Amino acid sequence: QVQLVESGGGLVQAGGSLRLSCAASGIIFSIDVMGWYRQAPGKQRELVADITSGGATNYADSVKGRFTISRDNAKNAVYLQMNSLKPEDTAAYYCNLRKPLGRNYWGQGTQVTVSS
Repeated sequence: QVQLVESGGGLVQAGGSLRLSCAASGIIFSIDVMGWYRQAPGKQRELVADITSGGATNYADSVKGRFTISRDNAKNAVYLQMNSLKPEDTAAYYCNLRKPLGRNYWGQGTQVTVSS
């Protein structure tokens, strides 16, 4: 089993920054991929960014150049630095851990609201 706990969401003005953190506990392996997804009201959950233990990253086109994902393997933690936030970034953000065979674990979500 894996447990994921997010923190760092909140309300920010457009152009501002926020940093999300996610701490994982349980049975974690270095080959597990960690990442962030988001879901806005009335929309499907979408990938924001993910990262392997080796540091390979993958970003949604909509956040490239503005968001940075990082990972601390020793702490089983993943972070999302979000800069130049836009109102369209408003969503619930979910930490994700994906096992090699495809099983996914999710955090409870943290709300990010960007005002214009």
